[in-house]
Amino acid sequence: MTSRNDVAAIIDHTLLKPEATPADVEALVAEAKELGVLAICVSPSMLPITDPGEIVVATVVGFPSGQVKPEIKAAEAKRAVADGAAEVDMVINIGQAIAGDFDGLEADIRGVVEASGDSLVKVIIESAALSDEQIVEACRRAEAAGAGFVKTSTGFHPAGGASAHAVGLMRETVGDRLGVKASGGIRTAEAAEEMIAAGASRLGLSGSAKILNSL
Repeated sequence: MTSRNDVAAIIDHTLLKPEATPADVEALVAEAKELGVLAICVSPSMLPITDPGEIVVATVVGFPSGQVKPEIKAAEAKRAVADGAAEVDMVINIGQAIAGDFDGLEADIRGVVEASGDSLVKVIIESAALSDEQIVEACRRAEAAGAGFVKTSTGFHPAGGASAHAVGLMRETVGDRLGVKASGGIRTAEAAEEMIAAGASRLGLSGSAKILNSL
């Protein structure tokens, strides 16, 4: 069993529901500090965070559909970084991956990486909507474009969230060169441990407290 502190150290404590209020975000930051997690992940409209303390601030770009013009995604990333985001979780154009336009997909990611400067970019590939071959190629292109992480899911796609199979495939593709973030539908300590065992080096969780209290 993974220790509570080991798990807390790789959690992005997440609040991305559209109805979230500034008060909800304040509560999220307070809870993140109390739980001792690594990071929070909030919508870009909630930035800047007034007093994150030691907590890493992450936000999302092109979220949740990914069907945004590349220059808009890049501009969104640039603004997010100016507003204090140390990490940017961008959604690929999933239709590009399905259509096989991986050159376009790589260019889209590169634009966000360049606009993000020193901030870490995590690339959400929406793995449940892709075939194994598409997952592998999307991960390869994310690495080629200079991203620091690949990430399974937004948590908003009807096809589902993270799976141990997808995490394992992603880890196998990027080796130890990139991080792998499992996100979407991870609601139990068992599920969290399964993702870590499959190769996840970061977890996106909205129910962090419940999971950590089970460890």
